[in-house]
Amino acid sequence: MNIRPVRYDHPDAVKLNDQVQLEYIERYGDGGDQTDLNATMFDPPQGLYLLAYDTEDRPVATGGWRAHEKNEENYADGDAELKRMYVIPEARGLGIARRILAALEESAREAGRTRMVLETGDQQPEAIALYLSSGYELCTEKFGYYRDYPSSRCFAKPLNP
Repeated sequence: MNIRPVRYDHPDAVKLNDQVQLEYIERYGDGGDQTDLNATMFDPPQGLYLLAYDTEDRPVATGGWRAHEKNEENYADGDAELKRMYVIPEARGLGIARRILAALEESAREAGRTRMVLETGDQQPEAIALYLSSGYELCTEKFGYYRDYPSSRCFAKPLNP
């Protein structure tokens, strides 16, 4: 497994983003994730986007973080938000998401971020299990684009130095 930084608009990232959007539609029955994202949001040092490739150099997983400061969507100063954590179905269960998550946390910590946050949905039990087993805690005050949706679940983890 080879994990490498890429831009959010890299062709392989776009391909996997299209796949995760289809999965969101299957699970939630709507138009996918409507969060406004662009490639510059993930550019270091204010973010990072990673792709994992298998031994045949096929893209199999992605994940990124972007910086936030206190704003109207209930983010706090020093937040790093996880976005687009996704592993293709045939590569699940191999620990790839956990490796990407650890690399993203380390990058955000090195960039001076103090808390990693994420929003997922109640129809993604695999994601919820990953985050809980990685030290994330459910937040009572929700944040982000979907903060007012009943199916939204928000999690946070301090990024201690």
